[in-house]
Amino acid sequence: MTCSIVIRAYNESQHLGRMLEGISRQTLKDVEIILVDSGSTDSTVSIAESFGARIVRIPSDEFTFGRSLNFGVRAATQEFIVIASAHIYPVHPDWLETLLRPFEDERVALTYGKQRGPGSAKFSEKQIFHQWYPDLSKLD
Repeated sequence: MTCSIVIRAYNESQHLGRMLEGISRQTLKDVEIILVDSGSTDSTVSIAESFGARIVRIPSDEFTFGRSLNFGVRAATQEFIVIASAHIYPVHPDWLETLLRPFEDERVALTYGKQRGPGSAKFSEKQIFHQWYPDLSKLD
């Protein structure tokens, strides 16, 4: 099973290395990393390149979430596509394998993995997170 991971980013140097290091430690090894960058001015692009990511650039004034994902998906060359934000990171080494396993059943068209938003996450990520985990003390 092969996959392309499409990551959209803008000035994510603080988080991106942790994410890409987690991807490099996955049990699934045939992974293409595509970073869709919308004009980062920090070291986001150089960090991604150091992990072998292919960079797709879009002007920041043309950014929308959907458009950036469309550019990344269009650039993907592998059998499956995983979409992730630059500030998330895999907690388990079998994250990709587990996420893609349901596709062994030809009736499956989509899978979704849980994402925990950090304190700096956007409001919508926190809302989704707190909707499912209203009592944060029970998580760990």
